[in-house]
Amino acid sequence: MSNTPNSGGATENRPSKIRAIVTPTPFELAMMVMSLVSVLLVLSLTFANLAPQTHQLLLMIDTGICFIFLANFFYGLFRARDKVFYVKHHWIDFVASIPTIEALRMMRLFQVLRVIRLIRTTRHILIPLLKQRKQTTLVSLMFAMFTILALSSLMILLMESGEPGANITTAQEALWWSLVTVSTVGYGDFYPVTTAGHVIGAIVIICGVSFFGVISGYMASVFVNSNDSENDEHQAQMRQELYATIARLEQNQHQLMAQMTALNEKLAANDNNQNNAVNTQDKKDNMPQ
Repeated sequence: MSNTPNSGGATENRPSKIRAIVTPTPFELAMMVMSLVSVLLVLSLTFANLAPQTHQLLLMIDTGICFIFLANFFYGLFRARDKVFYVKHHWIDFVASIPTIEALRMMRLFQVLRVIRLIRTTRHILIPLLKQRKQTTLVSLMFAMFTILALSSLMILLMESGEPGANITTAQEALWWSLVTVSTVGYGDFYPVTTAGHVIGAIVIICGVSFFGVISGYMASVFVNSNDSENDEHQAQMRQELYATIARLEQNQHQLMAQMTALNEKLAANDNNQNNAVNTQDKKDNMPQ
């Protein structure tokens, strides 16, 4: 006889292959965008004819991106349950994050392709982002801060370098001016002298004020939400204790009613016994001698 299983047996014995759809997190999307930016930076550093200070500034920005990628890699390695499995599937991310070898940074295209593949398997990309509001907000703030510093330093260096009387002529000075301006500190040691530089400075100041205003609101919402969650937990605990007390009172009431019923039955039985005894005695007394 043939041992070929029927359709029902084949369905039961054959494991069903269900493809799990993994949704990219806000951090993965941010890493994808930064990978694209890094690839463009590497292409510019390799093929574009840049001024020495502009080349140095772009190199410093790309090095900062490398440190962000390294921190993300080691953070994921620390949280991974299987370290060997994580290294096997993310070794390209580590190699592409080495700051000293520019040629290896083109391997970040693999990370971009991996996240794009995840996006293609997800029909709605905004729904997971809206569900993870805290992580999305934090990633947006970090990415906005990095973008403001990188673009403002690059633009101010391009506008100010070579102008007569300019004091922002190096990559370090441009980064320092951007950091001081976006934080609205304004030491005044470096400042733009051209009209375009003034416009850039005004935009950076507005962005900095808005940025720190959003951070203040975010931090306030975090503390308010934490207090609300603590109050909700306290109310839930009090509600559970109240329900437990009511349940104990109902149980005691049922036990008391059962005891009263048993006592009434016992009293009724005693009354019946006494009545029976009296009737028996009366019958004996009324019997003829």
